[in-house]
Amino acid sequence: MKYWQVVTGLLVAWLLVIMYMSMSVFPNTNDTNQRTEIQLQRALEELEKLRSQNSELHSLAKQIRELKFERSPNEDGGQELASLKERLEQAQRQLVYRAQQQEVKQEVRGQLTTGNTDGPSLEHEVARREVERVSEEFWMYIRAELTQIKEQASDPDLVRKVNNILEISADIHKKLKNDQSKLANMVDGTGKWRKKEAQRLTDLVQRRLEHLQNPPDCNTAKKMFCNLGKGCGYGCQLHHVTYCLIMAYATQRTLILQSEGWRYASKGWESVFLPLSKTCRTTGGQTTSRWGPNSMTDDAQIIELPIVDSLSPRPRFLPLAIPEDLADRLTHVHGDPSAWWVGQFVTYLTRPNAMLEQFLDEAKQKLGFTNPIVGVHVRRTDKVGMEAQFHSVDEYMRYANEWFDIYEKQHPGVQRRVYLASDDPGVLHEAKKNYPNYIFVSDNEVSKTASLGSRYTDASLRGVILDTYLLSRCNYLVCTFSSQVCRVAYELMQPLHGDASEWFKSLDDIFYFGGQNAHNWLAVEDHQSRREGEISFNAGDTVGVAGNHWDGYSKGRNAKTGKSGLFPSYKTVNKIDRVKMPTYPEVTDL
Repeated sequence: MKYWQVVTGLLVAWLLVIMYMSMSVFPNTNDTNQRTEIQLQRALEELEKLRSQNSELHSLAKQIRELKFERSPNEDGGQELASLKERLEQAQRQLVYRAQQQEVKQEVRGQLTTGNTDGPSLEHEVARREVERVSEEFWMYIRAELTQIKEQASDPDLVRKVNNILEISADIHKKLKNDQSKLANMVDGTGKWRKKEAQRLTDLVQRRLEHLQNPPDCNTAKKMFCNLGKGCGYGCQLHHVTYCLIMAYATQRTLILQSEGWRYASKGWESVFLPLSKTCRTTGGQTTSRWGPNSMTDDAQIIELPIVDSLSPRPRFLPLAIPEDLADRLTHVHGDPSAWWVGQFVTYLTRPNAMLEQFLDEAKQKLGFTNPIVGVHVRRTDKVGMEAQFHSVDEYMRYANEWFDIYEKQHPGVQRRVYLASDDPGVLHEAKKNYPNYIFVSDNEVSKTASLGSRYTDASLRGVILDTYLLSRCNYLVCTFSSQVCRVAYELMQPLHGDASEWFKSLDDIFYFGGQNAHNWLAVEDHQSRREGEISFNAGDTVGVAGNHWDGYSKGRNAKTGKSGLFPSYKTVNKIDRVKMPTYPEVTDL
C-alpha cells in the first residue's frame, strides 16, 4: 500500500499551521489574520479527515490480513474479503484525490508562500494605489513650486538653498518610490498573485474575442462592418479599428474589416497582422444598415459604423467605460482599468502574422534589445506646433534618469539602456552625445521612414509597428500622450505586464482614447478656491477633467456649478464608468 498521499496531505496541513503561527508573530493586517484563521480551520478539518481515513486504512488492512491468514480458501470469507478490498481501494482513491486537490491549491493560490488564497482585498489594493498616486502628486507640487522660486530668485544663496532642498527632496522621493515598489511586489508575494490574476483576465477576454470573431455560421451571424479608410496615420487608424471592435463586442456582432487599398499596405490588414476571423471575413453581399437608434439597428443583419466622431447616438460602452461583469476583478488588480480594457482590443488586432513575427524577432535581436530598458518616444516633424509642443531630449531623459536611479537601489551597477523611437533621425545623435553613460537602442532607418516623404510605405508601416512593439516591452515609457503611437504602446503594455498603469511619464496629456465619452473624476474632499483661476467643489461632485498639469494641479469643469479652472489633483479620484456588456457565458473562466 502507498502512503505518500497521506504524507503529502499531512505536510500541507502542518505547513499551514506553521504559517499561521508565523503570521501571529509577525501580523500584517486584520484582514490577513482573518483569512489565515479561516485557512487554519480548513487545514485542521482536512487533517482530522486524513487522520480518520488513515486509522480506517490500518483497520481495513488488519481485517484483510486476518481473513487471508486465519481462514482457509474454502471458508465463506471470499465475499467479505472482496468487500473489504473494495472499501480499501475506495479509501485510497479518496486520499489520492485529496492530496491532488491540496497540491493544486498550493500551486494556484500560493498558500505556502504568500499566506493568502485570494490576494489582498479590493479595498487594500485601491488604497495602496491611491497612496502611491497622491505621494507622486505631492512630489510634483513640491518640485514645481521650488523650481519656480529658484527661477524668480536673484539671491545666489537662496538659489543654492533651493537647489539643495530639491536634491534632498528628489532623493526622498526615489526612496519612497522604491519602498512602495517593494511593498506592492516583494514583501508578501501579492505581486505574483496580481500578475497571475491579470493574466487570467487577459486570457478570458482574448478567448471571448476569438469566440465572437469566429461564429459557427457566418451566413446567419450578426455583423459589424468597419472601413479602414480613415484619413490619418497608423496610430489613429489602429484606434479607429479598435473602436469598431469595441462596438462589435458590446453588441455581440462579428466585426468585418474592409482594409483592401489601405494607405500603408494595399493588400490590407492581413499583410502584417493575423485575420480578425478564421471563419467569417465578408458580409456575404447582405444589405447593411447605418448605425442609428436601437429601433433601427437591433434587427439589422449588418451594421456599418461611421468614424467615432460622427457616431450618433453615442452608447455608454464607448471608452473609457469598462464591462460591469469584469469591473471588480479588474479594479482589484489594475490602476488604470480603462487603458487595460482598450489594450485588450489593440492586442487582439495587432497579433502579427508569420512574416511580421519573424521581422520583429530578428529586429529585436539585431538591435540588441534587452531588459531592463526605458522606452523614449520623441515626437517631432509635422506634429510639433500643431498637435503637440516641442520637448527637448533632456526633458525625456530626466525621467529615464529618475527611473534608473530608483531601479539601481535594488539592482546596483545596472547598465542604463534606452530604446529611442523618433520621427527625427537627429535625435539619436543628440542623445548619444549628451548621455554617454547610456546605451541607446535605436534604428535610424525607422526614423527616416517616419518622415513625411516616406510615411505611407511598407517600410514605414513595419517601422512604426516595430516601435510600438518594442516600446510596449520596455520597463518604463517616457513620451507624450498627445501621440497616438505613444498611447498604443502604453495600451499594449497593460495585457503584457499585469499592471503597468504607473510605468509611464507623459510630458503633456493624460491618457485618453480619441472620441471617448466624458472623462470624469470624483471629488473626495471639499475644496475652496484659493486664487484666481481655481474652481471650488464639494466632496461627491463630479469634475470633468481636461488634463493634468503635472505640478499638483489639474484642469477641469465642475459639473454642478459649470465653472472651469484648476484644482488640486489629490482631492479627486478617477471615476470609472461600469457599463453592462455581454458576458459571453459560452466562454468559461479558466
